[in-house]
Amino acid sequence: MALMPLAALVAPDWAEALAPVEGQLRIVLGFLAAEVAGGHTVLPSPSNVLRAFRQPLPAVRVLIVGQDPYPTPGHAVGLSFAVDGATRPIPRSLANIYKELEDDLGLPPRLHGDLSHWADQGVLLLNRVLSVRAGAAASHRNKGWEAITAAAIGAVANRSTEAGRPVPLVAILWGKDAGAARPLLGSAAVIASAHPSPLSAARGFFGSRPFSRANALLRDQGDGAVDWELPPLP
Repeated sequence: MALMPLAALVAPDWAEALAPVEGQLRIVLGFLAAEVAGGHTVLPSPSNVLRAFRQPLPAVRVLIVGQDPYPTPGHAVGLSFAVDGATRPIPRSLANIYKELEDDLGLPPRLHGDLSHWADQGVLLLNRVLSVRAGAAASHRNKGWEAITAAAIGAVANRSTEAGRPVPLVAILWGKDAGAARPLLGSAAVIASAHPSPLSAARGFFGSRPFSRANALLRDQGDGAVDWELPPLP
């Protein structure tokens, strides 16, 4: 991956947006290659590390920012908080997201963790750090990812229409690491709360009603609501 053209790793519009930090991205990808060469398992799989940037940049309407991928093998799929549709049980953070979704909008929680229905509607599921060593949460913080995702968040926030107006956007920031990205968002609508992790969900995530609030803010900007109800089966 470290030697592949940027346009082969991400969507064309993302390649343009991330061009200013391509050098940093090459360094991080080189670090991941060194981790693997050293006998460590890196999550998610190489094909999914940059998965969030395969989603068209112009289509992003909601940005959900997390911290770093699940460190449990088989969980991380390159979209924050999501897991493969066959993964059972789902991670506890995702179960808490479903609990809040039910309390907020009355939508039934799912047994699966495939969030592609959200992504297909322009919900960008982005961690601040895009990789982790298996079994070692937060092990790839401060390795360079933060600069990459800062550029990505800035690119999302700074889009404008042909008339020069900001593109409708709501940013949902879950946790301290995500909250640190707030200055990158300019005048974008922001919903911030504690992380849905079992360690912090009761300290401000539960009851934050991010889904109904995001839809209200999208409507205020002249955009349509997100259908947050996930299919019963992936």
